[in-house]
Amino acid sequence: QVRLVESGGGLVQAGGSLRLSCAASGNSFNIKVMGWFRQVPGKQRELVATITNSGTTNYADSVKGRFTISRDSAKNTMYLQMNSLKSEDTAVYYCNAPYLGYNYWGQGTQVTVSS
Repeated sequence: QVRLVESGGGLVQAGGSLRLSCAASGNSFNIKVMGWFRQVPGKQRELVATITNSGTTNYADSVKGRFTISRDSAKNTMYLQMNSLKSEDTAVYYCNAPYLGYNYWGQGTQVTVSS
């Protein structure tokens, strides 16, 4: 079993920055891919970015050049550095880790960008 705990959300003005963290515990040392998703009320959860344990990254077009995903395997922690935030980035952000056939999710952290 894997437990994911996000932190770092909050309220920020447009153009500002936030850094999200996702701490993984349990049988997390062999997770190959981790990712960040986000969801607004009434819409489907959407992919923001993913990172493999070898450091390969992938980003949604809407965040390319503004967000950076990273991973510290020694600390079992994943990060999402979000710069140049826009009002449309407002959402609940979730940490995700598919592992041994199960899709693990964190509880989510709210990011609100005021214009």
